[in-house]
Amino acid sequence: MDARELFNQTTFECSKLITNRYSTSFSLGIKSLDKKFHYPIYAIYGFVRYADEIVDTFHEKDKSALLRDFKAQTYEAIESQISLNPVLHCFQMVVNEYQIDHDLIEAFLHSMEMDLLDIDYEQSSYEEYIYGSAEVVGLMCLKIFCEGNENEYQKLVPSAKSLGSAFQKVNFLRDIKSDYYERGRVYFPGVDFNDFSVSHKEKIQADIQKDFDHAYEGIVKLPRGARWGVYLAYTYYLKLFDKIKRFPPNKILEERVRVPDSKKLFLLLGSYVKHQFNTL
Repeated sequence: MDARELFNQTTFECSKLITNRYSTSFSLGIKSLDKKFHYPIYAIYGFVRYADEIVDTFHEKDKSALLRDFKAQTYEAIESQISLNPVLHCFQMVVNEYQIDHDLIEAFLHSMEMDLLDIDYEQSSYEEYIYGSAEVVGLMCLKIFCEGNENEYQKLVPSAKSLGSAFQKVNFLRDIKSDYYERGRVYFPGVDFNDFSVSHKEKIQADIQKDFDHAYEGIVKLPRGARWGVYLAYTYYLKLFDKIKRFPPNKILEERVRVPDSKKLFLLLGSYVKHQFNTL
């Protein structure tokens, strides 16, 4: 291994570490993909995770300035095909190798900028935020899974967007306590968490179920090397969603719903059996 290869591999390992530290569920999902997809998906996760940290964590800093700098460094890395920031270096390698549309990156960073604003979300801005914060991340991953097959990519775009949308909306429900009480964010249009009713919750859940149903139609059509990992993430979020549905509105305002690690292992084994016997 020459010095350049060592540098490149080390930067991918940094994003792998970030993924493992921040998300056990996505770590399991990535490990369930064909090995050739591991590093590229780690790179995507590392990039979006660090951008998200800027807007969610560093409250004592000028987050707008940090995000502007991160955005500038991102495009500079993509253009010059190098960065001394390991997260951005491996990300630019993936963007350039898989020809990930810059519009997807721009939409994602725009949603991060929206998190810095005091927005009273209406349906259009809600959809705009979900597209940029979640759907485009799914599309970046889909670019990798399709490995340059543009026809296959275009056929799977709608279901990939639905999967990202479902994941994000479940996150919104799961994270109400921290988003609302700690960050003052309310993403769902027309919802007042001071008067969060069963009917409000059921309406949101019906919308999420539609996304899950549409997403599944695309998962079964994914390339085999990507199918199990994506299906595993789908089953994990579906289990989380089922658990949230059983909670009354006041309870999800008070605590963060989670799926125990033991249940994640059960989902891993169950999804593997279905994948192996082509019964997804």
